[in-house]
Amino acid sequence: MGRKERVTPTVYVSVDVEADGPIPGPYSMVSFGAVVAGWHDGESLRRPGTGAAAFYRELRPISPEYDPEALAVSGLDRAALEAEGADPGAAMRAFGHWVEGVRNGPDGRRYRPVMVGYPAVYDWQFLYWYLVRFTGSSPFGHSGCLDLKTLYAARAGVPFAGIGKRSMPPELLPDLPHTHHALDDAREQAELFANLWEWAGPTGRPE
Repeated sequence: MGRKERVTPTVYVSVDVEADGPIPGPYSMVSFGAVVAGWHDGESLRRPGTGAAAFYRELRPISPEYDPEALAVSGLDRAALEAEGADPGAAMRAFGHWVEGVRNGPDGRRYRPVMVGYPAVYDWQFLYWYLVRFTGSSPFGHSGCLDLKTLYAARAGVPFAGIGKRSMPPELLPDLPHTHHALDDAREQAELFANLWEWAGPTGRPE
């Protein structure tokens, strides 16, 4: 069997979550943004370019509990979210439909979706929990998640502990700002992902 026959074309979806506490359930996801980071057909990554498909929602809290410091990071107002935030179930169903749409690649093929995050563990736990809680399933399955810190550690050949954007080479860093607005940060992550994927690796490191 040839290599191409074993490859599953993959669309990478950068997702950023803002929440009002450390874990879903007792605390709420207050907003999330997603953007297509690229399609990989088994040979090369195709960046979406300007105007990449995007999704954003601000959500009504699901619990009276919240950490004021965590909520302050997002800059969102809790009273406004309680009054005007999207219904979580409706938002997650709409997101599932959006993911299904971006599975249609620019070459006409169907791509398998994988979430990208930095770091993925926080964003994934909220997104997966909300998808399963409110829709019964996740378009990414139970493990379709790629952590950019782990990807960098593997590509650079450095220990995971202590990795931060300041420790990365300048050529990897996105030109976009990190604002703590979920859609802005999803776009920033998407650029970091594509830069990392195409990166030749650190110069001068023994193979």
